[in-house]
Amino acid sequence: MAKQNPPRLAQDKLAFLLSLVPYLMDHDRVSVVDAAAHFGVPPEQIRDAVRLIGVSGIPGETATYQHGDLFDIAWDTFEETDEIVLTNLVAIDESPRFSAREAAALIAGLQYLSSLPEHADREAIASLSSKLSRGASAAPSSVGVEASETDATLALIRMSVEKGVRFEFGYLNSQGQGERRVVDPLRIESIDADWYLRGWDHGREAVRTFRLDRMSDPAMTTKPITHEARDVPLPDALFEGSADDLIVTIDIAAAALPLIADYVPDDTVSSEHDGIVRTTVRVSHYHGLKRLIARMPGVATVIEPAEARAVVQEWAAAGAARYLDPTAPVPARREAK
Repeated sequence: MAKQNPPRLAQDKLAFLLSLVPYLMDHDRVSVVDAAAHFGVPPEQIRDAVRLIGVSGIPGETATYQHGDLFDIAWDTFEETDEIVLTNLVAIDESPRFSAREAAALIAGLQYLSSLPEHADREAIASLSSKLSRGASAAPSSVGVEASETDATLALIRMSVEKGVRFEFGYLNSQGQGERRVVDPLRIESIDADWYLRGWDHGREAVRTFRLDRMSDPAMTTKPITHEARDVPLPDALFEGSADDLIVTIDIAAAALPLIADYVPDDTVSSEHDGIVRTTVRVSHYHGLKRLIARMPGVATVIEPAEARAVVQEWAAAGAARYLDPTAPVPARREAK
């Protein structure tokens, strides 16, 4: 004797319908068989639910159920090809939506993410962008993400990841010397507007972090990578110290201390007085220190060594002078002696 399915209670049917309708809304066209497989129910149960949805809705202004007050189905498609297409939505379609501006901002963010090498599933990002456009309260404005100087480098890194080949580039080391580096790209990360590549450096036989805007002549190689992100443990901290790093003492507003947390050595003993914290930071060279302090005007002050103070002061003065005279010379790069 064939086993019969146990009778379903009214609340079970309601819960099933409340799950089925959003699923159908997310799929412009779906077959009965695929829907049944998704919910783990017999196909006939899906067909019964669709027929019930077709006579469901909310009473309109006349307090009666008119045609526009009910869900509607492409019945010919349903009967002939066993596919479900919703052609009119009610009630659930009145739930809060993203505004056009909110949807546009989210779509712009997705466009930005799609350019990064670690987000390889660009079809999923494109699908989500499309859903945001359809689900907004109005058509989102066309927006784009402004190109940056590192976009071309990001594109090359992404291609290296997709092809599984090594990436090489010229780079300024901690002593201010240019050298060619060859890495297996592992991850792209950002801090504010600055982008960094974390990769396995074949010259150092270790993971290293590289700033994209300090790269020159980036290129893909034809040699396959030997290290992948899933195989190499990456530390949580973006910056790893080395014996060649420079230690600089600074005063910084207590509220801004988290902004430089990655630069502060683990064994640092800091002190606070009147909302100002005296601490130390680790930098690979004074050029990096200049950029760090420049991002926090009026918030951070270099205390020692004296050479570090002089470098930052000279750089800041030269920058101020260029506001008055754009032809003023840019100070030469000064590194630690």
